[in-house]
This record gives sequence, C-alpha cells and structure tokens, in this order.
Amino acid sequence: MVDITHKKNTLRTAIAQAVVQVSSEDTITAIKNNTVPKGDVFAMSKAAGLLGVKKTADLLPDCHPMPIEYTDIAYSIDGLHIQVLVTVKTIYKTGVEVEAMHGASIVALNMYDMLKPIDKGVEINHIKLILKTGGKSDIGTENIKIE
Repeated sequence: MVDITHKKNTLRTAIAQAVVQVSSEDTITAIKNNTVPKGDVFAMSKAAGLLGVKKTADLLPDCHPMPIEYTDIAYSIDGLHIQVLVTVKTIYKTGVEVEAMHGASIVALNMYDMLKPIDKGVEINHIKLILKTGGKSDIGTENIKIE
C-alpha cells in the first residue's frame, strides 16, 4: 500500500460508468415493468453496488480502507443500453475512483446475473472513470464523455 500519512484530508469525488447492453427490447420492457423473474433489477443492483463500493478495500490489496461519505447510483436507458453512473464522495487522504469503478462494475455484474435467464446476449461495456475531483490530479467536468 502507498504511504498516505503525509497527505491532508480533502473532499474527493469520483464518478464512474458502466454500460449494460441487452439484446432485446423485451428485456428493457421487463426491467421497466419489474417482471424480471429474479426481481427488481435496478433496486437489487443498486444494493449490490453500494456493497461493492464499501468492500473495495477488502478485495483489492492496494486500496486503502476509507470512510465513504456518499454514494449515488443512477441509471438511464437509451435503446438497448443501460448506463450506470456511480458517484462516490469522501473526505480523506486518497481518492475514490477505484471505489466508484468497482461499484459500477458490481452493479453491471448484478444486472447481468439477474437478466441472464431472460436474455443470453447481455454484455457489459465501457467501465471507466468519468470524473475525479480532489487531490492533486483533478479530472474535471470538461473531460466527461459518456458512452
């Protein structure tokens, strides 16, 4: 683990994206109508994503355990693509970009797991950092390019 004892606590924010692509409009309809056999896809995936953010340091050896002050998980549907945006904030010595990306990945994996019984063509794409603020290497909003 990198030594962060010399760093100061500052507000750190990260937004990460994952895109879940389904193969049928029927899958989107089932999600919207809450008729997926395994349950409410958005609610269950949000719960999984929240756990993913909190458990990042337990699974990735170089990540520091840290207080997570805020997490938001948002969805938008565009055709057969479901965009997942995970926002994480902390006031700490190191950033939360890995936590946000881990959360987005877990949300997408949970969606895949819930949708696979009704759609064998589900794909996970475009897991990436969208925004990072705080610390010495800000990636500001001018760099936001959402897939």
